[in-house]
Amino acid sequence: MLIFRLLSLIALVLLNGCASLPESKKSSEPVKLSETKVKTQPGGVKTSIDPDVLFMLLTAEIAGQRGQYDVALEGYMEAAKRVDDPRFAERAAMIAMYMKNGNKTNEAVSLWLKQAPENITARKIAAISALRAGRRKEATDHLHTLLKVDPAGFESSVLEIANAMQKEGKLAVVYDVLDAVAVKNPDKAVVYFLQSILAMQMKNPAQAEVNVQRALKVQPDWDKALLFEAQIALLSGDLNKAKTLLNNAALKYPENGKIKKLLAQVLIKSENYAEAGEIYQSIIAADSKDDESRFALGLVYLQMERDGKAEDIFKKLLEQTDWKDRSSFYLGKIEEKRDHQEKALVWYDKVTNGPFALEASIAAISMLVKNKQFAEAESRLKTLPSRFPKQKLRLILLQAELYSQQKLYQKAFDLLTAALADSPDQKELLYTRALTAERIGKPDLLETDLKKILAKYPDNAEALNALGYTLLDMPGRYAEAEKYLERALKLQPNEAVIMDSYGWLQFKLGNTAKALEYLEKAYAKQQENEIAAHLAEVLWALGRKEEARRLFAKALKETPDDEYLLDFQKRILNNAE
Repeated sequence: MLIFRLLSLIALVLLNGCASLPESKKSSEPVKLSETKVKTQPGGVKTSIDPDVLFMLLTAEIAGQRGQYDVALEGYMEAAKRVDDPRFAERAAMIAMYMKNGNKTNEAVSLWLKQAPENITARKIAAISALRAGRRKEATDHLHTLLKVDPAGFESSVLEIANAMQKEGKLAVVYDVLDAVAVKNPDKAVVYFLQSILAMQMKNPAQAEVNVQRALKVQPDWDKALLFEAQIALLSGDLNKAKTLLNNAALKYPENGKIKKLLAQVLIKSENYAEAGEIYQSIIAADSKDDESRFALGLVYLQMERDGKAEDIFKKLLEQTDWKDRSSFYLGKIEEKRDHQEKALVWYDKVTNGPFALEASIAAISMLVKNKQFAEAESRLKTLPSRFPKQKLRLILLQAELYSQQKLYQKAFDLLTAALADSPDQKELLYTRALTAERIGKPDLLETDLKKILAKYPDNAEALNALGYTLLDMPGRYAEAEKYLERALKLQPNEAVIMDSYGWLQFKLGNTAKALEYLEKAYAKQQENEIAAHLAEVLWALGRKEEARRLFAKALKETPDDEYLLDFQKRILNNAE
């Protein structure tokens, strides 16, 4: 009959309207009235639907088609009460949720569970409703039942529920209810594991560690928990602990690719590229189709300055559609590193899709700017706003950099000021304008912009470093500069430019030996011209003049027009006896 197909159709439409809700594991089949039974009446069990119930369903169907969902809801609800078929209660619940009618949703779900107590979707909806209303005991009962009825799917069910509650800022409520579930199920490691995940989402790694340890106490060799324990250490910044945990896990599960891949990532983060490369090689040896690991190995080779091996990998990956664009991007990087500009541009221009398309365009422009081909860079930049309309901020910053490289500082300043009129608190715009303001003789504005950033982001190491370094030009403000630079160094102790600023501060304070220590570390990490100029001046002050000359000559040969090196030459070398 046509009516039953329409009933199914409208139900699917309504379900689509509730896309954020968990989906039922059972398909929404058309309700065949010949197969339904009404509740037992004094006269015995009926095997067909009463005419008045059929009329209710017809009315609900027509109302649903016309968008009269309140009428449709009442029809399905009444039918659900009269006919012992949970599918009517399900329809009523879905319509009530679509209408955001909490009371009717609870009523329909309650009836649904009465007729189908083991229905997973009904339990999840009931749990969410109870959590929202703060009925923790009821929520605990629903989660306990989910664990009993569907232990294999319990983790995904709870994560669905947690996702819904997180959007409402009630993730802690889910965590607390899981505490009560754990009391009823002390031997279920998954409950503690889920609490560990939630604790990390709530930015409480210490509690996450406690919970994952509880999970592992119940199930000591659970690879998923072992992996997450290492992820907690990694996200907490303890690379050594993460490495130890992953090495131990890899010994227990030598075939587990996820463990090996995370171990490789930890090794890369700690700059152990050779070890990371060996792990990726072993993964590829076990699975020759693992292109993700092959690509990662190519990146490791780049870090190890083994560009030829990286190039071989990326060229092979060009055959794979999913890896073509990103491989082309890195092949462009390799050619740029070799100073083969035209070849690099050819590779960059091959990247037309995906997240690397913008990166390739920017890399091409940056390379042209570096080689002072400003007209070509400008021409390419003009095409990007229409191609990447959502990247307006980044393109403004790129345009400002293009102006600055041409020493058109006022144009860069005006561009950034206009952008800040629309986004006055945008930190990247403020930071870039601050540096540009210095170039056009506006030190007060530089300080104002950087302090505005720090008022909102007190731990912004870039702004702390820039402000501290700028104050070194004012002898009376060295104490302020030291305060900012010490904070920046504490936040990012291995950042070359911050070590350089702090070393230069020490030189200004007369602590020449300490200055040398920091500047040598900075230059070893990043051979940048300003760092080279600072280091050369400190070496000169220490009487190591030949070393200073060699360092200066090497840096000047690579960039003969660098302003910092030329300033050192003018002030120091040209006045030398």
